[in-house]
Amino acid sequence: MGRSRRQFLNTSFFSHSALETFEQGKEFGQQIIAPTVICFFGELATGKTTFIKGIVSGFAHIDPTHVQSPTFTYLHIYEGSQTVYHFDLYRLRDMEEFLSMGFEEYFDKEGICCVEWSEKISSFLPPQSILVQMKHLGGDLRSISTSLLDLGKNYV
Repeated sequence: MGRSRRQFLNTSFFSHSALETFEQGKEFGQQIIAPTVICFFGELATGKTTFIKGIVSGFAHIDPTHVQSPTFTYLHIYEGSQTVYHFDLYRLRDMEEFLSMGFEEYFDKEGICCVEWSEKISSFLPPQSILVQMKHLGGDLRSISTSLLDLGKNYV
């Protein structure tokens, strides 16, 4: 793959398997500089958690088998060489619920925040967040697009 940090932003690429999605996430994670918020958008089963497993492995050097989607708890914290805050907001009712749990404080901590279902809090996402859009194209094929978050765009 061999992309530089700049090349991993504002680009699109394809994954043909879960292993390739993981490896792309790992390479992406190796290039992340903390603190950073990474916002994930995509339907169910597009590979968001698999990509995040790669990020956690590449960024914090944590065994990817320890990474699971925090669907029922909203947040998992992984502490390795660096810290990763992994949010899954699928069950979140609204942004007020997010704020009432004090989760916005994690955006200012050292480490990185990976936020699945970011559209639930799109109006609250910090400037300069990294946007990762994932689409299932059939079979094992996925498209993955990365960019800096456009605060003027509606992601709902």
